[in-house]
Amino acid sequence: MSRTRASALASAAAATALVVLAAGPASATADPKIVNPKVVAHFAFASGQTPENIALEPDGSANITFALARQVARVTKKGATTVLATFPAVANPRTPVIGAAATMGIARGADGTLYVTYATGTAAENGIWRVPAGGGTPVRVAPLPPEGFPNGLALDESCDMLYAADSVKGTVWRVPTTGGTPVAWATGAALQGIAPPAGAGVGANGIKVHDGAVWVSNTDKQTLVRIPVRADAGRTAGPAETKATGLAWIDDFTFTGHGDTVLAALILRDELALVRPDGTHKVVLTAKDGLTNPTSVAVQARTVYVNSSAFFVQQNQAPNLLLARISRHKR
Repeated sequence: MSRTRASALASAAAATALVVLAAGPASATADPKIVNPKVVAHFAFASGQTPENIALEPDGSANITFALARQVARVTKKGATTVLATFPAVANPRTPVIGAAATMGIARGADGTLYVTYATGTAAENGIWRVPAGGGTPVRVAPLPPEGFPNGLALDESCDMLYAADSVKGTVWRVPTTGGTPVAWATGAALQGIAPPAGAGVGANGIKVHDGAVWVSNTDKQTLVRIPVRADAGRTAGPAETKATGLAWIDDFTFTGHGDTVLAALILRDELALVRPDGTHKVVLTAKDGLTNPTSVAVQARTVYVNSSAFFVQQNQAPNLLLARISRHKR
C-alpha cells in the first residue's frame, strides 16, 4: 500500500478512537461459533500478492484478487495456488486511495465466469472486467469513472446484473453482465466516505446481494447498510437503512447462511466480527488466530474463508488465507 493511504488511514484511526463500539447484549438465539481457525496458504507481499477479495468455487477452492499484483488466483483448501489471470499494466496509474493499479472486488457466475473490479484511475482500464471460466485473458465489461475507486463487486444472477461499490464517489453502480453503460443505482450520505483527516475518504466498500436487497459496508462511517431492490426489475433502489454501527475499519463482509447474520472483516483491527440481525456484534477471530489486516470473508456451507492482506504490517507478517468452521455447538 502507498504511504499516502497508510498515513490517511492512520490519521483516521486516531480520529475514530473515541467511537464507542457496540458490544451489544447477548442474542436471544445462540450465536454461531467460529472454530478451528487455520492458515492454509501464505502469500508473498513483495510480489504484490495482497489478497483483497474472494469468490468461491463449488469444490471449495477460492478465487482471490491479488490487488497489487493485478492478478486473480485460485487457491485450493490445501493452499495450492494457481494464477488465473493477470490484468494489463498501467503506465501511469492515478488511482485514488492507493495510487496503484489494483484488482479489487470479485464475483463468480454459475458458469464459472469471474467478474473483477480493476481500479486504475485511467479511462482506458478503470472498470469491471470479465475473466473466462478456468482463467484466461481479462476483457473489460464496463468502464467506471476514473476519478472514482471501484471496490467491492456483487452479482445478481436472477437479473444478470453486477453491482459495484465505488469507495470515493459513494456510489453503487449497476451494469448488465453483458456490459454497457453503468448506472448510478444508489448514492447518498450512507455510502459516502469522510474526507481526511477525520476519515480516510473510503465510503462504500464491500457489497453483497442478499434477500431482496443490496448490502454495503461503509469503512469511514463504520456501518453496514441495506438498500432494498424495488419491484421494478431492480431498476431503482429503495431507501438506504443502516443495519449496524460501530464496526471500526469494516472492509468486506458476508452472510453466514443464518438469516441476516454477518461476518465482517475489520482490516486495521486484525479482527473478524459477527454482526447479529439487530446490529449488535462481537469479535470472533483475532490476530492470535492468524489475521493480519483482513480484507474479505466468504462462507460455503460451514467453512469460513478469510483473506488477510498484511497491507500495514508487511514487514512483520505475510498475507494469508485462513479457513475456519461455523459451529452452533459449544467449544
